[in-house]
Amino acid sequence: MNIISTSLEGVLIIEPDVFKDQRGFFMETWNQRRYEKSGIYQDFVQDNLSFSVKGTLRGLHYQIKHPQAKLVQAVSGEIYDVAVDIRPGSPAFGQWTGVYLSGENKRQLLIPKGFAHGFCVLSETALFMYKCSDFYMPEDEGGILWSDPEIGIKWPETNPIISEKDTKNPVLSDCPKEKLPFYGGIK
Repeated sequence: MNIISTSLEGVLIIEPDVFKDQRGFFMETWNQRRYEKSGIYQDFVQDNLSFSVKGTLRGLHYQIKHPQAKLVQAVSGEIYDVAVDIRPGSPAFGQWTGVYLSGENKRQLLIPKGFAHGFCVLSETALFMYKCSDFYMPEDEGGILWSDPEIGIKWPETNPIISEKDTKNPVLSDCPKEKLPFYGGIK
């Protein structure tokens, strides 16, 4: 397993070991002991799977009082995945990083608690799987506008398909601090 740091502390690209032969391939998508040996200590309580068509952009999503760390992966297709530090007081507040994830490169992205998350589908369709460190709580969810000019994410899709709910998210500077995750270091 290869771990690659990104420009944001705690956001990691993970390249799992993939065993290929004439039959296909095998890989572990999560092995708590193996990940802990690599310095990743995380308990996950929920797995999610989403299917999206080309041009779909989901995000930027987060939970306020019950922030979720996420381990995300494109099982098939290709996506551009983005994490944004939205923790007031963080030295990286408002900064983002993005990575291409695909069924072909089999990379994962670890996103710590306190980050907003979103992705854009680049292939005809994509299956996107992710683990969460806390349960989804609709009453605790928050969102940041995907096109917030102050954050300045360079999305590869300029005219994405977006849910009505995501078009109504505020820009980060309009979010009261009490509606953003607490900054107390990476957990």
